[in-house]
Amino acid sequence: MSGRLNFDQAPPPGHINFGVGQPSADLLPVELMRTAAEDFLRQAHPLELNYGIKQGDLRFRESLAGFLSHHYGTPAQAQSLFLTCGNSQALDFVCSQFTQPGDTVFVEEPSYFLAFQIFRDHGLHIVSIATDENGLDVEQLEVELARVKPAFLYTIPSFQNPGGQTLSAARRLRLVELSREYEFLVVADEVYQLLFYYEPPPAAFGSLAEEQGEDGTILSLGSFSKILAPALRLGWIQTSPTLLRRLLENASLSSSGSLNHFTSHVVRHAIDLGLQDQHLLALRAAYRGRVEAMDRALRKHLDGMAHWRKPRGGYFFWLELGQDADMRSLRQAASDHLTGFQPGPVFSHRGGFANCLRLSFAHYGEDDIAEGVQRLSRVLHG
Repeated sequence: MSGRLNFDQAPPPGHINFGVGQPSADLLPVELMRTAAEDFLRQAHPLELNYGIKQGDLRFRESLAGFLSHHYGTPAQAQSLFLTCGNSQALDFVCSQFTQPGDTVFVEEPSYFLAFQIFRDHGLHIVSIATDENGLDVEQLEVELARVKPAFLYTIPSFQNPGGQTLSAARRLRLVELSREYEFLVVADEVYQLLFYYEPPPAAFGSLAEEQGEDGTILSLGSFSKILAPALRLGWIQTSPTLLRRLLENASLSSSGSLNHFTSHVVRHAIDLGLQDQHLLALRAAYRGRVEAMDRALRKHLDGMAHWRKPRGGYFFWLELGQDADMRSLRQAASDHLTGFQPGPVFSHRGGFANCLRLSFAHYGEDDIAEGVQRLSRVLHG
């Protein structure tokens, strides 16, 4: 059996490709999952291998609600949670249930590039809203709202992909107010909400959804991909009763029941045994070391050439070079130097940010990060 992990776009041996936004092998908790799975299977009833209920197993949702209540600092209710197969599937599911081809969706500029394809697959028109160091520019949002009504606004509020910035508490509250005033949904991709390495971010949109009541406008998308393991394909939507009923109307749920019933049992045991909490703490410590290592390496090799903010959580550094730089033209040169990155234009549906690049620190240890940044500097310095 090969000791090398394989996945889509895996870098060749010897490459240190900072374009890879996935955890490294040493952070994937095989023993934890074995313990949780064995604990579940020792106690499992045969019917727990059946289809399950559409919203997701109640015991899993109760365990998840307890987990979120503890980490969000506000009560989460099991009845507000809907089980998904992770955030990409959840976003596609939201588009299916709450949009029609030709509808408009607002996105941050820049934003998660793979979300663009999901929106295009549904025939949606994309309008981008600028961001700054405090996240989405709500003043520009108000200007666009006077022009067109979106079906929803898609935001990554905490430790944004790719920019790394966090939406301020004041802007979160204003965004919720605007969603009610202009009658659009807020789809908050909160996959990085719990991955903070210094101070925690403002209150999750999931918490704000709990406060909205029956006719809330928030769909908060969460996932175990970043806090446990991507292969689980398990996540959740936290939302209001009215929006939850819309989700449950999907015909595929009537046919198949729970979207990921078996895995939710295993993860429930990981939560109840305290293993998820332990792993989350370990991830925060490991990623904080990698943030510090990448920041040191960037200051050593690219100080004065590039500008960046040290991220406070998430996976990514966002670098801005001089206006004449074009990161797309340097991808092959980076590969020739056994390194890599994601160029800025892929994060803009308008093709902007040619002079920017995204680096992920998640997939490599501190020594590899130092070596990879040194290789990258040779490319950027020409």
